[in-house]
This record gives sequence, C-alpha cells and structure tokens, in this order.
Amino acid sequence: MTLPAADDRLIVALDVPDVLAGLELVRTLGDTVSFYKIGLGMLTGGGLALANELKAEYGKRIFLDLKLFDIGATIEAAVRGIARFDLDFLTVHGDPHVVRAACAGAAGSNLKILAVTILTSLDRQDLDDAMIVPGAMGDLVAHRAARALEAGAHGVIASPQEAALIRALPESRGKLIVTPGVRPSGTERGDQKRIATPADAIAAGADHIVVGRPVWQASDPAAAARAIRAEMAGR
Repeated sequence: MTLPAADDRLIVALDVPDVLAGLELVRTLGDTVSFYKIGLGMLTGGGLALANELKAEYGKRIFLDLKLFDIGATIEAAVRGIARFDLDFLTVHGDPHVVRAACAGAAGSNLKILAVTILTSLDRQDLDDAMIVPGAMGDLVAHRAARALEAGAHGVIASPQEAALIRALPESRGKLIVTPGVRPSGTERGDQKRIATPADAIAAGADHIVVGRPVWQASDPAAAARAIRAEMAGR
C-alpha cells in the first residue's frame, strides 16, 4: 500500500525524557508523522519551546495536552497567552465553566479547545474511589462530552471505547473526537485501561488517535508509525 506523505489523524505523543529526545524522535520519524502531542511531562523541560520549534521550523501540527482546570478568569488568561503561539489543539477539563472560559481565551485564534471527559487510565473502580456519581463509564463519558460541547468545546478527548457513543450525540456534529488509549495489535496496554486498535478507533468515529509508547519505544519508530497509518488507511 502506498501511503500519502502525511496523515494527521495520527498524533504521536512526545512523552520522552527531554526536548533533545523529542527532537531526535521527530527527525527519525521525518515526513511519516505530521502531528505531535506535548504534555505536562515535557512542559517543564522546555516543551513549549519545542512546540514552537516543531511548528515554525518543521511545519508540524501541535497538540498541547495540559488538561487545564482552574477558576474561569485564570483559565481564560492562560489560554489567551497560549493562543498567541499559533498551536493547534489544547486540552482543558470538560467542566462547562472551564470550557467556556477557555473558548473565550482562544477567541480570534485558530486554537481548538478539546475537553477531557474521563481519563483513559481510569475505570469504574477509580471513579468510585474518587466519589464520582454512579453509572456506566460510557454513559458518564457521553454525558460529560455533551455538556462540554454545549459549552463551546471544539471537540472532546475520550477513549476509543466511547467514541461511537459520542459520535452519535447531536452535539457532536461538526466536532472533533480525539482518542488516546490506542494500542496497535500485539503491543502492551501500559497504564491505559480503556483501549482499542487504531482501525477500531477510527471506525468508531475518532478524527484523531494519539499513540505514544508503541511508536517511540519501537526498534524502528518510523516503521511503527507507518504500520499504524496503514491500518487507519484501511478504514
């Protein structure tokens, strides 16, 4: 199968030890990957500078995964500052007051606000431990997604197992669904509890999938990324 030069449905998480390792991985992957996620683990080690470099010098799209949560005024101010960097996606918690403030901060920019529903590393027992209301995981995720989208979010973050439920919501029309917790067949699940394969995630309605360790821990990261893209291309 001949793959196109880029497929931004695949977002590779740069959850590597430092900026130098991140740059090395990006250079190794070359044109195979066009979209990268930078999270909190990298932020304190120069992640924002790396995001700017990848955007300006390498022409990559950037997903800044900060999962912001605070009072509305603080969220709006933080997002307004981030929006000046011309990045692509930013995550905030899906509480409606947080989403509304983030959208106000991003107004006038191209920054897309993505609302986190329930982390893919959590299951029902974790929610019980945190005293979250009873209910099936899928129902809770769909409810949080609907409320976040009503509040103005451009899309949501959810596990592949809930993507179809969210895509069926009337509120999701024209909105993005981004799914972490994606694991190609034969790879370890790591700390993720609600997972699916790349093909299944796309078939369920995801617009983008986020993959980290199965790419950067592979002996040949570019080949691993191409294999994921080939699987998505079959959908």
